[in-house]
Amino acid sequence: MTSHDTLTDPAPAAELARGIVPGGTFLADFLYPEPAERRVGAIIGWWEKRRLPYNLIVGATGLVTMTFGAALTAVVATLQPVDMVRAAIWWAVWANVCYSLGPVAEIALEKLFGRRLLPTGPLFFRAGVTIAVGVTLLPIIPLTIGFILRFFGVI
Repeated sequence: MTSHDTLTDPAPAAELARGIVPGGTFLADFLYPEPAERRVGAIIGWWEKRRLPYNLIVGATGLVTMTFGAALTAVVATLQPVDMVRAAIWWAVWANVCYSLGPVAEIALEKLFGRRLLPTGPLFFRAGVTIAVGVTLLPIIPLTIGFILRFFGVI
């Protein structure tokens, strides 16, 4: 048996139960972080430590969507560049407003349920990143449909 055998060594089993993969990759460590200490200040700090990476991920995804939109616009004028920039700024603000609800929800659940509930920060963080990336990529669908309809002269 190895030292990482989950049947005989309780440490890896406990790590796996918390979503921590021993010797994991950066992505695994990023998406399955240790939860914050169960204090308001620690929870807020935990979330703020991850805000910049969140913004970089959502921003990079937004660049993909904007590049796609710009490429379609170059072929068939469907969007004005000013509209794309305005939409990107609007989305960046709202993505951060939504992100700020993560620590609020975690603190509220901690106050309501205390130790009866496992820490929710890592789960909320993964869900928030996933939803933000999905919503950021979502405009590609109507952009593509609009492009196809304009290309074939339907609209």
